[in-house]
Amino acid sequence: MLIEFKVKNFRSFRDEQTLSLVASKDKAHLKTHAVETPIKAIPGLLLSAAIYGANASGKSNFIRAMQLMRVLVSDSAGLQVEQKLNLQPFALDALTRDEPTEFEVTFLKDQIRYQYGFTARPDRIMSEWLIVYKTAKPQTWFRRDYDPETGKDIYVFGSSLLGQRHVWQKSTRSNALFLSTAVQLNSEQLRPVFDWITRMVIFENGAGPIFLHTVNYMVQNPINDIQNLMTAADIGISNIELVKRKGIMHETKIDLFTGKVDSVQQEQENFMPLFNHAGPGGEANFELVDESEGTQRLFALAGPLFEILGKGLVLCVDELDKSLHTLLVRKLISMFHDPKLNVGGAQLIFTTHDTALLDTDEFRRDQIWFTEKNLDHASRLFPLTDFSARKNEAFEKGYLSGRYGGIPILQHLKATSIGQG
Repeated sequence: MLIEFKVKNFRSFRDEQTLSLVASKDKAHLKTHAVETPIKAIPGLLLSAAIYGANASGKSNFIRAMQLMRVLVSDSAGLQVEQKLNLQPFALDALTRDEPTEFEVTFLKDQIRYQYGFTARPDRIMSEWLIVYKTAKPQTWFRRDYDPETGKDIYVFGSSLLGQRHVWQKSTRSNALFLSTAVQLNSEQLRPVFDWITRMVIFENGAGPIFLHTVNYMVQNPINDIQNLMTAADIGISNIELVKRKGIMHETKIDLFTGKVDSVQQEQENFMPLFNHAGPGGEANFELVDESEGTQRLFALAGPLFEILGKGLVLCVDELDKSLHTLLVRKLISMFHDPKLNVGGAQLIFTTHDTALLDTDEFRRDQIWFTEKNLDHASRLFPLTDFSARKNEAFEKGYLSGRYGGIPILQHLKATSIGQG
């Protein structure tokens, strides 16, 4: 389970910002919205967190930071030595433009706490570390730091890290992560860390319906769960069928290292969903493209959602409420808070503008976060608990009135010549 994520000097985040899912001492919804851990310092972890903020305040950038860290861990070992990392440091400060970007994630797996992070510039990794807590006492498994005087990386290995450490060290290129390289060279001890970051965090960025994930899930599993979710959403769908179709598949790939966008199309045979709608006057089948944007988005989320709940993964969604009704969004969130459905401790992190969700019946106070930009145009992330909000406080009213920050400062529009002859 995710404990916390830190980012520094990435896009609009100049200073270090931390999202923590460590539960406070608040007893509200404790049995449904949090799970206990065996760690004395972390008695409970939250199952969801909502991030609010004005447009361009940094909400999406925080999700992008988590996604980029995941991609760097997943793919950096396969980069060519001359390839640059598309890190995008904070550009509105001359002091930070050439400073490294930093990511760090702390998570719990098999009752062991892992703390992994690195700093990087576009041309190289500057530092990298892994600290493991099998007991209350931390073990540094490895530490890597770039020495500008010699132009080389200096490694320090702890006695707990076993295997061909120096072979992995020599094989790690300047723009690749040691963790990624070591796992590529069969380090079974480091694989749980690699797997958690690259496989246990799934992203849906709201850029369009990624329905193929759901289709693949339906091919491999009974479709009852997805069909029940779609029909329960009251969108007129009575049945879903998968049919094989030949067609031109368009795929757009964004290289997070370079920012380059590639579009590929090819003819192939795939399963496609067919939605049955029945009414008093008859019934008809519709293709996915004929459904509303909200239906497409719900279908895109359905496959990952049930896989995440079944395996205890982490789902990060930018604009969860996009094209979805408030009550349906509440239903999706409640699935993570339902112990009968969320048996593995799956977690949901999402950004939203839906203030109707700011309800004490929906969230604990420590589950609500905000982003806003300061006078230097740097984003900051902060929790509702910073404001000592009362248990029964009207969160939505307090947020919209500006008590917590994270809202746009609206100004009167100046009169123009629009509409004048």
